[in-house]
Amino acid sequence: MKIAKIIGPILGIIGSLLFWAGISVLVNRPFLPGPDKALSALIHLAENGSLYRHVHASFSRIFLSVLCSFVPAACIGILAGRHQWINHIISPVLYVFHPLPKATFLPVIMLFLGLGEISKIVLISLIIFSQILVTIRDAAKRIAEPLIDSVRSLGASRMNLLCDVIIPALLPDMLSSLRVSSGTAIAVLFFSETFASESGLGYLIMDAWTRIAYAEMYGAIATLSAIGLMIFGFLDFLEWLLCPWLRN
Repeated sequence: MKIAKIIGPILGIIGSLLFWAGISVLVNRPFLPGPDKALSALIHLAENGSLYRHVHASFSRIFLSVLCSFVPAACIGILAGRHQWINHIISPVLYVFHPLPKATFLPVIMLFLGLGEISKIVLISLIIFSQILVTIRDAAKRIAEPLIDSVRSLGASRMNLLCDVIIPALLPDMLSSLRVSSGTAIAVLFFSETFASESGLGYLIMDAWTRIAYAEMYGAIATLSAIGLMIFGFLDFLEWLLCPWLRN
């Protein structure tokens, strides 16, 4: 099983590259270069230092957005899931706010916060906040009350219940919410970096497209995908480390 977990992703990456190369040969058009040309373009961008600048900008925005949204969303989600009166206050606001296409607020956010980094981070945080809150709130509701009562009968304080029962029970769902929100953050990142931006992989993709530098464009797309792969791999490692009961 452990070998399969290592070999599986490698085979998936190799299969994707072979599929890409095969389609490139079949189409035989300049707008679909093969992975070898995309790799050469990435090496060139790395040599002149621009690739690092764009990767650093995009990764920083993803990391800060997830961090800024996860902490308050997790706290509110736990409170709403464990206290019905808080849930009655939060739910109506959440049900109105969550379905809204919050990407449409980008012009409003830019009007208030300007065209810099803060507006991009706020937009991404705003979109993934409700995803995390809903997941953790619903998971907190599902914690069995007999489990809470049995630990409380042993003299556990509220802090003991939180640290020793509630948070461990919610860890898998917290990590699942991070997976979902990270994927959403990457998708929104591309959208936000196409507006009033001069850095980031989203900007690089669109800039290469306008310059008809298709190898750079596909290389940037592959790099953005690689960032997502690394984030998911890190979250899988955290789950293995923090949730030993889920190992198989």
